[in-house]
Amino acid sequence: MFLDELMVTFPGKLCIQGVGRYGGIKVYAVLGDDGVEYAKNNAWEDLFQVDDPGPRVPIAKGKFLDVNQALEVVRFDIKYCDWRARQDLLTIMVLHNKVVEVLNPLAREFKSIGTLRKELAELQQELAKAHNQVHLSETRVSTALDKLAQMESLVNDRLLQDGGSSASTAECNSLAPSTSSAARVVNKKPPRRNLNVSGPVQPYNPSLKNFWYPVAFTSDLKDDTMVPIDCFEEQWVIFRGKDGRPGCVQNTCAHRACPLHLGSVNEGRIQCPYHGWEYSTDGKCEKMPSTRMLDVRIRSLPCFEQEGMVWIWPGDDPPMSTIPSLLPPPGFTIHAEIVMELPVEHGLLLDNLLDLAHAPFTHTSTFAKGWSVPSLVKFLTPASGLQGYWDPYPIDMEFRPPCMVLSTIGISKPGKLEGKSTKQCATHLHQLHICLPSSRNKTRLLYRMSLDFAPWLKHIPFMHLLWSHFADKVSPKISFHSY
Repeated sequence: MFLDELMVTFPGKLCIQGVGRYGGIKVYAVLGDDGVEYAKNNAWEDLFQVDDPGPRVPIAKGKFLDVNQALEVVRFDIKYCDWRARQDLLTIMVLHNKVVEVLNPLAREFKSIGTLRKELAELQQELAKAHNQVHLSETRVSTALDKLAQMESLVNDRLLQDGGSSASTAECNSLAPSTSSAARVVNKKPPRRNLNVSGPVQPYNPSLKNFWYPVAFTSDLKDDTMVPIDCFEEQWVIFRGKDGRPGCVQNTCAHRACPLHLGSVNEGRIQCPYHGWEYSTDGKCEKMPSTRMLDVRIRSLPCFEQEGMVWIWPGDDPPMSTIPSLLPPPGFTIHAEIVMELPVEHGLLLDNLLDLAHAPFTHTSTFAKGWSVPSLVKFLTPASGLQGYWDPYPIDMEFRPPCMVLSTIGISKPGKLEGKSTKQCATHLHQLHICLPSSRNKTRLLYRMSLDFAPWLKHIPFMHLLWSHFADKVSPKISFHSY
């Protein structure tokens, strides 16, 4: 088989492909299980051998179109979308087979890890572009179908107006619609269109990574435990080294790409469960059972522990020498530390946390139970614009880049507000929300709750289960109205 040809396998069929007439992929032949070539007009060949319809200018550009003419234009749009979708599908299928070829165990034996990584990175970029094009095609199809539904409704109106006459007599020769038809079009309620937010996913801004990010509570990281996390679409695992300090390495073994968090921690090294390779907190492989020791290393991130939290630096710039303090104000006692994975983008979650006007309507069964609905809610900020207080609620809030929200709420008893400012309140609830961007549709939320009263609550058995129960009741609503 020539280098410019590709093979794509379907159930029971084999397609031999190459560069076609239209710059895409041309199907040369489709073979069955017995090696016999299918007919030229078989279904698989017809699926991809569709000519590019090309652009088409409306018959009367800049003028009113007869509804039947407009319907033909929309039908042509759908024809183009169908052709575009077929090309996108074929591109993804071809790229998928390239990935399978690269990952073939026989082929991997003759390639270095660096070569395989480079080939996979290039294919991932091509697949990303193809998927972006698929999203655009989905948007085109949705828009074209909406237009088609509207045009079909107009055609039905025209047929009713003409009293059920034949299609040949019903077609209007004039480009301008009649007065009665135009009035009916204006008065007719257009079909409801759903909000379409599909489209290419934009990459993260590189500067967003150049911060210290809290990713875990110290209480969750024992000497023999591992904490797997996702950060900016990459998988990492945190564990403690020989010196007791935490480290963060990629959650993939350099040998066979097995997830390391499925293994164990052995004498300060994380051990792969597949072949027993062991890595230190800086990513260096220090043990390779059953094979000759080689200089192998996996990626690692700067990792630091401070004030009960584990921090990482995912950016390319040198880490900042100082880490901000997230401890509650003096006089507060920490009562709960909770970690949750929420199916929402971290920017939307931050927007939700900083918006309190929704609380009396959404969180009526938890912390906002009994809150009154004011006629006007104001958020007053100083010149910096990163902190302020809500009026008329006794709530102080502060946003700390890149993803932390701190709030202090004046309360008289659970679920009840007291006074118009936190200074007028005798007791307070302090909250810390950390919204780690795990991926485009998932956020790792670290929540810390503190009180400046009733410190004995912390020592009541199973009290942490009550706090977790309240968090579970709030989080589904957060995920819902953040979309």
